[in-house]
Amino acid sequence: MSGTLRARALRLLARREHARAELARKLSPYAESSAALDALLDDLSARRLLSDERYVEMRLNARGARFGNARLACELRAQGVSEDLVAAALATSDNELTRARQVWQRKFGDQSGLLDATERARQTRFLMSRGFSGETIRRIIRGDFEDD
Repeated sequence: MSGTLRARALRLLARREHARAELARKLSPYAESSAALDALLDDLSARRLLSDERYVEMRLNARGARFGNARLACELRAQGVSEDLVAAALATSDNELTRARQVWQRKFGDQSGLLDATERARQTRFLMSRGFSGETIRRIIRGDFEDD
């Protein structure tokens, strides 16, 4: 059974990177015991086939340009990535203000004129749903695109 469990794990890892907790969740219905599953995951980690660091990097590359730090952190935590690893990855990622400005410009174009309250609220809700911080959103809506 452990051979088929290993094959199943390798098939999943061949498709894309997985976090350790995510792979454990997917493989647990097929494992004989939790000890066998832990041993397999330890072996895959030792062989560098399974890496939370690579998973975080892949996830940030895939979704980082469209979402804010809060949403990215929430998604990574939901997949079982440690808080320290999430914080370190977000600290080294692109500036949130730059990403928010790019997302805002793709969605709303260059609206440098004065916005009415309804339009400001709509744009604020959009950026909030993407996980950008309140301060970043205020700066985007005001048109303050300069990095501090």
